[in-house]
Amino acid sequence: MANPMPAVTLAQILRDEGLTVVEVGNWRTHNRNSKGPWGPVHGVMIHHTVTSGTQRTVDICRTGYSGLPGPLCHGVIAKDGTVYLVGYGRANHAGSGDDDVLRAVQEETPARPRDDEANTDGNPHFYGFECENLGDGKDPWPAVQMEAIERAAAAICRWHRWGPRSVIGHLEWQPGKVDPRGFTMDSMRDRIADRLADDPEPEPPKTPTKPAAPKPPAKPVVDLSKLVAAAKADPPRRGTPISYYGTKTVEQALVREGLLAPSLADGHFGTATRTAYASWQRRCGYSGKDADGVPGATSLKKLGSRRGFTVTA
Repeated sequence: MANPMPAVTLAQILRDEGLTVVEVGNWRTHNRNSKGPWGPVHGVMIHHTVTSGTQRTVDICRTGYSGLPGPLCHGVIAKDGTVYLVGYGRANHAGSGDDDVLRAVQEETPARPRDDEANTDGNPHFYGFECENLGDGKDPWPAVQMEAIERAAAAICRWHRWGPRSVIGHLEWQPGKVDPRGFTMDSMRDRIADRLADDPEPEPPKTPTKPAAPKPPAKPVVDLSKLVAAAKADPPRRGTPISYYGTKTVEQALVREGLLAPSLADGHFGTATRTAYASWQRRCGYSGKDADGVPGATSLKKLGSRRGFTVTA
């Protein structure tokens, strides 16, 4: 559960992410808050507009149309990658969707439930970006626009300390919706994960000259054979027993890679951890049966090298 960031902060973090941001009119106070609360927020939702022409698209998303007043989102992402901020607060973009999907977003679970109900109002709970595209599966998505979607979603996730699974498409929320059409949300979440994983490590504190700095603590050690045994034994078991404590070291590394929700780093190498590790294996270039979520020496040593642990057989 999170409170929305201040409007001025949204504009700033988008610019800090390298985006060109245009603030349209009184966007900071243009909202539908009179119809209900704005927040708590749980994620970011991506849409396509079914329009062409940037100015026309921005005008529609800001003012709405008969039967659905604006704002229809918080930001419009144009073909050239510019982000136009048109409203802030409750906006008419998400509509009614599936409470199971909302729960999965909150918990950042790897498996996305099917959106087969429309029993929950999503407008209070999602930041919304409308992306300029006809939505016919033929209208192209320029690389600069795709990168802008990635950057905008990553900026919000970073500020709230969310992972990439907090970003969903409208089609994953509301039955019958198809947007965004032309790319998959899984591919976009992978891009967002890579961007979040590339955040620089915090600089260590400067070492005092007197007294002499203590020796740094030894790196954690992960036993590959014990980890593999846990990966094969834990998924069918209920609860969160810790089969092998080194599992938690690996889970914490996967969290820092943006592949596992922090709440799931519990020392139990269950289904969520196997799914997250399979994503890591795919990043390492594996596919098919070689990316089954059971750790191998090469992928584990690469993860340890990035995230500060050593591997023994």
